[in-house]
Amino acid sequence: MSTLTLDFTRIDGTMPASVGGKAANLGELTGAGLPVPPGFCVTTEAYRRVAAGVPLDEVREALLAVEIPADIADQIRAGYEELGADVPVAVRSSATAEDLPFASFAGQQDTFLNVVGIDSVLDAVRRCWASLWTDRAYAYRESNGIDHAAVELAVVVQRMVDAEVAGVLFTANPVTGRRREAVIDANAGLGETVVSGSVNPDHFVVDTASARILQRQSGDKKIAIRSVAGGGTQEVSLDSAEPCLSDKQILALAALGDRVERHYGSPQDTEWAIDAAGTLWLTQARPITTLYPVPDSPSNDGGGRRAYLCVSVAQGLYRPITPMGMSSFRLIASGGRRMFGLPVTDALAGPAFFSDAGQRVYVDATVIVRSRLGRFIVPRIFDVMEARTAAAMRSLFDDPDMSVRPGAFRAARHILKLALRMGFPFRLTEAMVRPAAADRRLDGVGRRLLAIAALPGEHDSRTRLEHVIKALPAIPTMLPKALPVPLAGFIMLAFARRLLGSGEGLETVLRGLPHNVTTEMDLELWRVAGELRGVGLSSGEIPPPVQRFLDRYGHRAVAEIDLGMPRWSDDPAHILGVLANYLRLDDAEAAPDAQFRRGAAEAEAMIQSLSRKAGGVRGRLVRFALGRTRRLAGLRETPKLFLIRFLAEIRRQLQHVGADLAAADRIARTDDVFFLSLKECREALDGKDFREIVASRHESYDRELRRRQVPQMILSDGTDPEAIAAPPADGDLVGTAASTGHITGIARVVLDPVGAHLEPGEILVAPSTDPGWTPLFLTAGGLVMEMGGANSHGAVVAREYGIPAVVGVPNATRRIATGDEITIDGAAGTVTLLPAADRTPPPAPATASGR
Repeated sequence: MSTLTLDFTRIDGTMPASVGGKAANLGELTGAGLPVPPGFCVTTEAYRRVAAGVPLDEVREALLAVEIPADIADQIRAGYEELGADVPVAVRSSATAEDLPFASFAGQQDTFLNVVGIDSVLDAVRRCWASLWTDRAYAYRESNGIDHAAVELAVVVQRMVDAEVAGVLFTANPVTGRRREAVIDANAGLGETVVSGSVNPDHFVVDTASARILQRQSGDKKIAIRSVAGGGTQEVSLDSAEPCLSDKQILALAALGDRVERHYGSPQDTEWAIDAAGTLWLTQARPITTLYPVPDSPSNDGGGRRAYLCVSVAQGLYRPITPMGMSSFRLIASGGRRMFGLPVTDALAGPAFFSDAGQRVYVDATVIVRSRLGRFIVPRIFDVMEARTAAAMRSLFDDPDMSVRPGAFRAARHILKLALRMGFPFRLTEAMVRPAAADRRLDGVGRRLLAIAALPGEHDSRTRLEHVIKALPAIPTMLPKALPVPLAGFIMLAFARRLLGSGEGLETVLRGLPHNVTTEMDLELWRVAGELRGVGLSSGEIPPPVQRFLDRYGHRAVAEIDLGMPRWSDDPAHILGVLANYLRLDDAEAAPDAQFRRGAAEAEAMIQSLSRKAGGVRGRLVRFALGRTRRLAGLRETPKLFLIRFLAEIRRQLQHVGADLAAADRIARTDDVFFLSLKECREALDGKDFREIVASRHESYDRELRRRQVPQMILSDGTDPEAIAAPPADGDLVGTAASTGHITGIARVVLDPVGAHLEPGEILVAPSTDPGWTPLFLTAGGLVMEMGGANSHGAVVAREYGIPAVVGVPNATRRIATGDEITIDGAAGTVTLLPAADRTPPPAPATASGR
């Protein structure tokens, strides 16, 4: 039996290694009885034969010039003759790394249309082989982390459809994410004009479930590509405003797409053609790789679509979460549910409202959106915490599935009971009246929480694991006891705003806040840099000042709420890199500690000014309220510090478990324990081998690290509410004002702070930040973030350092490139990209006003 060519009828979806992704799908579709034009595949074995021994840097030229071995040519000839005498065919590349669930490779290798005659077919096969090594295909593999040497190419030879009309069909809306909403683009002639984007096609949207056409939009359709007798194609001019598909054809296409999706069990990107006889043909199908996964949550009351909120993005964590981090969140959420006196069926599985998608944490927020109380309170919290999430939530208020329902926010009663039981009102009042006593009480909360996490002495791994499972649910009990203290500071700020009648000048009051553990950490790192001046950093050893810093702050990390992320004490490379950046800053006036002191002095002066402006009793109340604001608001980071210290101790216990599992060959390395769940840790200790599972999870995690779009909210049908909102205005990038001041400077786009290089004065452009990012702020000239609100971590620290900041800027890391000169207005919340002609020559470091 030939292994050099295979007819579609002998191919199925399990064979991409031998026939490539495209041919595997065409064979699978043929076997499913779908209308696929007949054809065959020249397998990867043929490619291996002709490419054997050719260096990668010479392979394209060698394949273009190769003489196809006689036995391969004979089998291609036989397959071609089976399709008909000199029948027109499409010759299409089918790479082994193609049509994958995470990378489609659409258009990366070559296709040749209306090829007639065996000599032309053999030449097209040769050119397809060579197209595996075009610059675009090479760059695409590079960006997706695919090993070039491991990729091989098969070639599809398929009977050509002489199309009257053709195009593409997505079985889910690729823009909004909505599932079972077919999107069709069509043009007269062959589908190449639609695929290549050389025309504005007719555009149709169909609700698949109800078979309703939701949208019709006619394109200009200026040209078409048609087959030429004897081989090849030609471009012809068109002049027709009429739609190229009838309603009957549109619905038939949607139904065909639905069949394809049901066969594969996931949304598909398909290509199709309709011939002169009106027959509909399916010429390709592959997964839609850009859709964000829909949260898989059992929480459903049968009342229409659900709305899910991404908790991890709201916490400034854009990257995926390790399996152990996700497992810990489930257990913590179970602890929170028990704290409210509600039952938990399986603590390790988490409550029904908890879900994950794309390896990020989502919770079912439908009950909030459907409640008047929820609508009133929650978006206002996000206004200052993560403004884009607030906007996404409000965009759902007019959705019929999210209409207000009586009793939809019963949790309010539980929250009130819990607040009273834990003394929340007393703690709030105590913080306002006796802040020193509130400080002591807050410290006690942290000490008790850390005592729960600790497990002194030597213990076996099973004891350590069970301790971890018992300790994690205690975390939520800390919040009602710790949050009233910083909350009192912000209540006092709101009281002062009410007394003054406006918020003018209040942002200045928040500069240089004392008692903020994050800014204290950053300034301590700056002092370490001062000790290293003149000494420098030597490779291979940790200087004593750095070790002293790590002894105190080594429990912190980037993405530190994820239990699986290494702490700075595990890997100090990030801290050493930040220190190297600090040592480049030699302007004493721009030094962060000097700026922090200036900010504190400006804040105290502003309090005096505002109290004089108010005058009399009102002025004394303003002075008292703003004094309490400065005394308490900086403590907002303290509960987070308690959490991170707790998690660092839990992580240490799990590292012991990981070491034992690695020694027993249940996992490959100690830290692979963080790619297991807590339940799986139990199974591994019982003897189960998880090495292959962990290796697969590492690959999946690495792919998710490259994902650039994470919806703050997503509906159960896949819709991203932000994607259906009004489009952003042209011109300036608009976000949320976070820290006043103007700066014009060079942008530095940083997707991961570990190892990031930031020159003093550059404007940091980031997807989101948590406290692990903030050491970079000390030398940044300004800050732009895709996520965040006026009181998110990044905004607070930017204000305290006096650097202009705009947060919640959609797609900032894609619309701004490293090296762009930009102006940010921290008061207006705008970012302006300067045209090349207006850019200043490079540079002395950028300077900022309002710093």
